[in-house]
Amino acid sequence: MSASLPLPHLRPDSLTPEAEEQSLGQMPLTVLVGVTGVGKSTALNALQSLGGHKVLPNRREVTDAVMIWPLAGRAVTDREERFALTAQYRAAHPGGMAQALGSLLADTRYWGHAPLFDGLRGLDEVRYAARNFPGWRFVALGAPDAVRVRRLLGRSDGFDQVAGTLRPDGNLRAELGKLSGVSAVFNAEELDALAALEGPEANASGVLAKVRIVLSERRQYDPAAAEAFLRTLPPQRALILDTVALTPAQVARAVQDWA
Repeated sequence: MSASLPLPHLRPDSLTPEAEEQSLGQMPLTVLVGVTGVGKSTALNALQSLGGHKVLPNRREVTDAVMIWPLAGRAVTDREERFALTAQYRAAHPGGMAQALGSLLADTRYWGHAPLFDGLRGLDEVRYAARNFPGWRFVALGAPDAVRVRRLLGRSDGFDQVAGTLRPDGNLRAELGKLSGVSAVFNAEELDALAALEGPEANASGVLAKVRIVLSERRQYDPAAAEAFLRTLPPQRALILDTVALTPAQVARAVQDWA
């Protein structure tokens, strides 16, 4: 891990643990599973409002410390470049974020013995975690890809960046249709609806950027495959929730009741 990006009260497990430290891989973590825009952060905020939950540094922070800085030697904000770097990390560490998180020692005086983590993505990470960390339990949050694009447009997160914008004379619907792999994720009607989002609160470049983020992430992580695997686990280890059908408060209550 880069010494310039320490994680609070967490250290690599290659170091000799102190008396109050324990490997996260050996602790009973509750882990949120889901791709960008499914509502993990909103659900997590609602869950924290119920009290009693210590939340580990999020996926972005762990990625920066364990993957991005060691590989790039600098901060990386472009989402597509980050996906490429994390893919490079996974080539050497097939468990991806699960492997990175499980390799950390936690000071239990600060984190307690059963913290929450946001989150894992895709089949490889979830399967690695389930098989290697038997104490971990998983809450999978899902939403359709078109809903995810709308949610990304509705949030003010400077992290949601990709390089490039729509040309001033470009046609948004036509540009959406040219994106690599778009037909495997969105049908023609969905693309028409996404193009129709262009307006005062969502310019064409913004819509195009958010669709590109969803497509880039889908190339790296398959949420359907992750969910299908989680459904094979005992119910006490995996909870599957639809964040379109449930409000954030309902999601939080369902997790609280299950946990």
